[in-house]
Amino acid sequence: MATAQDLLKTHRQKANVHPDVDAFVRSARFPCAGAKSALRLGQVEVVEAGAFSRPDDNDTLYRALGAFGQTLDIQALPFRTLIAAFDSEPTRTEAGFEQLLWAHLQALHDRDARRGIGWSDSVSTNPESADFNICVGGTAYFVIGLHPGASRAARRFCRPALVFNSHDQFEALRADGRYQALQKVTRDRELVANGSINPMLGDHAQRAQAPQYSGRQVGEDWKCPFTYRTPKQG
Repeated sequence: MATAQDLLKTHRQKANVHPDVDAFVRSARFPCAGAKSALRLGQVEVVEAGAFSRPDDNDTLYRALGAFGQTLDIQALPFRTLIAAFDSEPTRTEAGFEQLLWAHLQALHDRDARRGIGWSDSVSTNPESADFNICVGGTAYFVIGLHPGASRAARRFCRPALVFNSHDQFEALRADGRYQALQKVTRDRELVANGSINPMLGDHAQRAQAPQYSGRQVGEDWKCPFTYRTPKQG
């Protein structure tokens, strides 16, 4: 049976096969300083996740996230990230993409619940809380959605993709002041490349995280289409 390290080695090999992810992260229109640093240092794991329209067909992504979480060292540098890149498909509206993004996250969580895997103690299970982030395999993630129909260039990728960044790594960076420095560089780059800072993005852990995932601008009345499930016992 493949170990976590074997799975991650395979994912790194796949990342070399698909240069579209590499080119996008390196491009001027993608402002995230942490992701750029991780890519430059070989710390981006890319998973080919199949059809975006089939959120229940998630075995590859579920196993990859489990392996990623098992090998994640919160205190280590450089920052690490996992990108789930889905097959190319016709362009969706931002609302359509958002609906499927949450369907994927719900399906991953439901799989955890059926297996009796609990939620991380570091985040809330309530998607309306500023302390919420999605959990898979017991690891909490802030998710960034990318797709061809995104209105903002920073989120406009040639195919659907979900970027999983460790919540606990963000917290470690914030605790020692590195997060604030990365945030300033990222926002300065977005201002230059995109003309403005995404109004949906806020300081980490200071506003609700869930509305930021898809990149679509939503109002105060937006309700997150996610339901927490109690893990199965026994």
